[in-house]
Amino acid sequence: MGRAESPAWHHRVRHALRHSIKRRLVALFLLLALALAGAFMFGMQKALSAGWREAARPLVVDYVDRLAAEIGSPPSTGRAGAITQRLPVTVRISGPQVNWRSHPDELERRWRREDWMDDPPERGASRLLSRSTADGHRIDFGLNFAAWRERPRYIGWATLGALLLFTLLAYAYVRRLLRPLDDIGAGARRFGSGDFSRPIAVTRDDELGQLAADVNGMASNIHGMLEAKRALLLAISHELRSPLTRARLHTELLPQDGEAAAPREALLRDLALMRDLVTDLLESERLGAGHTALHLEPVDVRALLGEVLAGMAGGGSVRVAADKLPLATLDRTRTRLLLRNLLDNALRHSERAPSPPEVSIAKTAHGLEIVVRDHGPGVDAEVLPHLAEPFFRPDASRERATGGVGLGLHLCKLVALAHGGSFELRNAAPGLEVRSVLKTAYP
Repeated sequence: MGRAESPAWHHRVRHALRHSIKRRLVALFLLLALALAGAFMFGMQKALSAGWREAARPLVVDYVDRLAAEIGSPPSTGRAGAITQRLPVTVRISGPQVNWRSHPDELERRWRREDWMDDPPERGASRLLSRSTADGHRIDFGLNFAAWRERPRYIGWATLGALLLFTLLAYAYVRRLLRPLDDIGAGARRFGSGDFSRPIAVTRDDELGQLAADVNGMASNIHGMLEAKRALLLAISHELRSPLTRARLHTELLPQDGEAAAPREALLRDLALMRDLVTDLLESERLGAGHTALHLEPVDVRALLGEVLAGMAGGGSVRVAADKLPLATLDRTRTRLLLRNLLDNALRHSERAPSPPEVSIAKTAHGLEIVVRDHGPGVDAEVLPHLAEPFFRPDASRERATGGVGLGLHLCKLVALAHGGSFELRNAAPGLEVRSVLKTAYP
């Protein structure tokens, strides 16, 4: 179990560090702190150890001589016991008459030669902590660590607690230091979705504050250009409506028989196409304002679908799957536009298809779901992401001869997004499937 979970844990840590600059900074802080502490302790130990040994060795020798003299010859176990009670030392006496240990039940940590001098054993280093009496006894001294046995644990836990506390403080500081990045990211996502109503809050006077101000400036310029483009399209569309209406009226006055009949019909078709283009342009720019452009009211979507199909050539062949639905709070006009464009697109590309188009409407947890599918040739996979772009027309399967100017699916997407929903296209093999979700309330 442990071996199976270890790689997953390892990958999660790597993923967290790779995708979070805050965690990487905290990890760098910890590694730097540990490296500095280790280097300092190692360097100070090496720098002071040699001098400390040389300074402490004569003091230890003199003190051990005094302790051995105090125990006496022959050695007195009473005086030796009194010394161990007074000092944190251990005493072991061995000889012809006395064999005694001050701490027989505990492990003794003998003072090592290496702790005090660098001389090899043959030069008499063992005499540092051992003394021989005149009557042939040997007295060995050691350091008793029983008094400090638990202290290193306390020090270790205290050190770990301090390290964790410093880590927490470092993480809190780094998070506070990089908090503007969260605001900048949220603001960039708002700007990317077309919401320029709320700029990024500039709360700092450092590089991140300057970055937020620069992003706000860039968003303001982009918003200005988009508004200028929208105003230009609206102005042009409005201005074109009047001359198009007059041209259509003049064309209607042309003779309907004789040689002028064919040019008259062709001209009327072109004028109708231009009229629809202007209407779609105006509608797309209005829907660019999002939810504020909608006029919400209770709508019977199933009945509305029947009205749309009744007014379309070939609408009777469409297969409908729509159970009884409650009234939905939608924009009736824009929902009709969505249904009409989707069905018109499906019918237009189902002329030679083996099956008629299909439409289904259902109430889901995400809102009202409308799915329209045709059984035509479909589109290439690389073309699919661009189908809902304005004026985009694929070159292969859907040519201008099939009708339309490339705004139908774009308008459908705008209607879905204006209702707070989603718009998705996919190849159904065969054909194209369009799934629209409109967020709505049910009165």
